[in-house]
Amino acid sequence: MSTSPKKTPKTAADRKAERRAATERMRAERERADRAARIRRRTVVGAASAAVLALVAGVAFAVGGSSGSGDAGASGPLVVPANAGGADGTVITYGKADAPHTLEVYEDFRCPYCEQLETTTGSTMQQLADAGTYKIEYHLATFLDQGLGGKGSRTALAAAGAALNEGVDKFKQFHDVLYAHQPDERDDAFGDVNHLLDLAGQVPGLKTDGFVKAVQEGTYLPWANQVNKAFDRSGVTGTPTVRLNGQKLDVFAGGAPVPPEKFTAMVAQVTG
Repeated sequence: MSTSPKKTPKTAADRKAERRAATERMRAERERADRAARIRRRTVVGAASAAVLALVAGVAFAVGGSSGSGDAGASGPLVVPANAGGADGTVITYGKADAPHTLEVYEDFRCPYCEQLETTTGSTMQQLADAGTYKIEYHLATFLDQGLGGKGSRTALAAAGAALNEGVDKFKQFHDVLYAHQPDERDDAFGDVNHLLDLAGQVPGLKTDGFVKAVQEGTYLPWANQVNKAFDRSGVTGTPTVRLNGQKLDVFAGGAPVPPEKFTAMVAQVTG
């Protein structure tokens, strides 16, 4: 009677290598998604031109489609959370409105590099905002859903919108909780609203009846789509991207986020 050989336990280095490989696959998927998006845009333009020509000729020509997501609220009315900013309500601003400088942060809730930055330097980023050095403008994306499959980025963003509706501080705390409990990017755990509600319980006072209802019904899913479209228009192609007064900060060095003291030094250099 033969026995199966024992499996060698994975070391921390093995797990790190697997995560690095998964991240590289994610980047490749992002590039493929970008190419597909450009093709779709060209297709839409071509279809629109054809529609105009058909109407001029007196022929009925219909161009339409369905997202096919099946998510509750995904095709509902656009509801912009209270406290959202920007020209189209897609920017989330944290900090003092009269701060002399602006730190733009581009992120996706499923992005592992965003998690590394937020859990390493995020508290320092917030402290500088609280001190009035700058205000933070969050520009969020959901592109990893397309690259990796699932709906976790968009569902988490919609839940973050519900938190924003309760208050900017509530959004910021929930934002931090999401990154502190981010699953592996291949795991679509954030696509489960019950899981998101469990995490929301870690933010004191967040789980009001209105917040729970909005998360369960997907009230802010159309808004999440709008936020992602604004991200696409920004020209940013990777997350995290951090800009201070429009100048990009190199927040990663040697494959790891810069330590808090290095980040503070970079801010001081830009702000003078």
